[in-house]
Amino acid sequence: MVTIIFANRAYAILQAEMRNVGVTAIGANVRRMLELEQPSLDWISIARGMGVEAARAESCEEFSDLLDSVLLRHGPFLIEAVI
Repeated sequence: MVTIIFANRAYAILQAEMRNVGVTAIGANVRRMLELEQPSLDWISIARGMGVEAARAESCEEFSDLLDSVLLRHGPFLIEAVI
């Protein structure tokens, strides 16, 4: 089983909803609440802490290569795809 986390480091859906209701500018406090960067979640460490092998892909090429290799393996694996 392969789990893929598309990590955009933000509550992007909430950012979109702010735009949908007409909010064009947000303050620093609101921005901090809509971002997931301080601290960033370390999905690789979380997975490994639960006994699951994991790796991070920071480009399409890395993701493609990683997915190809993971699909040939047995057991669970987590891929963090940074977007």
